[in-house]
Amino acid sequence: MTQEQTTYTAKDFSSDQEVRWCPGCGDYSILKQVQSVLPDIGVAKEDIVFISGIGCSSRFPYYLNTYGMHSIHGRAPAIASGLKISNPDLSVWVITGDGDALSIGGNHLIHLLRRNFDMNVLLFNNEIYGLTKGQYSPTSPEGKVTKSTPMGSVDHPFNPLALAAGADGTFIARTMDRDPKHLRQILKEADDHKGTSLIEIYQNCNVFNDGAFGVFTDKGTKADTTVFVEHGQPLVFGEHENKGVRLDGATPVVVDLESGDFSKDDLWKHDKTDRSKAGLLMRCFETPTKDLESLPRPFGVFYQEDKTCYEEMLHAQIKSSIETKGNGDLEALLRGTNTWEIE
Repeated sequence: MTQEQTTYTAKDFSSDQEVRWCPGCGDYSILKQVQSVLPDIGVAKEDIVFISGIGCSSRFPYYLNTYGMHSIHGRAPAIASGLKISNPDLSVWVITGDGDALSIGGNHLIHLLRRNFDMNVLLFNNEIYGLTKGQYSPTSPEGKVTKSTPMGSVDHPFNPLALAAGADGTFIARTMDRDPKHLRQILKEADDHKGTSLIEIYQNCNVFNDGAFGVFTDKGTKADTTVFVEHGQPLVFGEHENKGVRLDGATPVVVDLESGDFSKDDLWKHDKTDRSKAGLLMRCFETPTKDLESLPRPFGVFYQEDKTCYEEMLHAQIKSSIETKGNGDLEALLRGTNTWEIE
């Protein structure tokens, strides 16, 4: 880690490269918030690395004045893992999209989460393949009409957070490009977490899938369709905080706080250390409708736990081996002790 460290501003993390995203793309908002958070993480620029896969979002490393690599499709987790092993002191960030991470890179993502390297994964989800101009992706909803599904997609969409939970992820969160304040807060919490932080970011592709998350981001509907979860706080939502979510056994239900039948004390209080209840939140995945019984889509940190990181255990193992057996001999290892003759 670099010893001398400067006080940075967001401008210090802006590169001299021309940003080549479509005008109005949600990626601009995410880039701005990342640049604004980096000065606060207390790491020298030379010790920060962004690794990306393939897709519009994966041009991210070009636009940051840090080290980075625009790598290969779906393999950013593998490259980032090797980097973290070789230099555990680096601050490593993985940039990926819903196609990159959940289709060709799905296997790499789940094993990154399982191993729990100390790094941050920003999963830009726009429910479309934007770079290749509009094919359906693993997160596109059923019935989605695209260039590759002209009669509507018959695939069931991935739930990225449920996938992360199934891989025993230790920090699982969701935010959106159109709420910069919330996005920034989640980025800071993710970086503070020691382990793999998975942040799903709803990102609007205004060319090939405009308004995919409009029901959650538009001012006219956002209050009634979203609930922002905070550790220790009840699940309250609605234009006038007039609605809440309570648990009926293990079933979340919406209640009207204006009727007088329920108060905030009756509501589900979020506990981000409770894996079971976090799983219930992640399954609130249906698009809300206008009726009172419709569950809102949750945003925030769903789950967080402390767990030893892969690179720590690996380096401890190497140190222990050297202490007991001494430095290895690569030449002797390659030559081995078993020989045979072919007659």
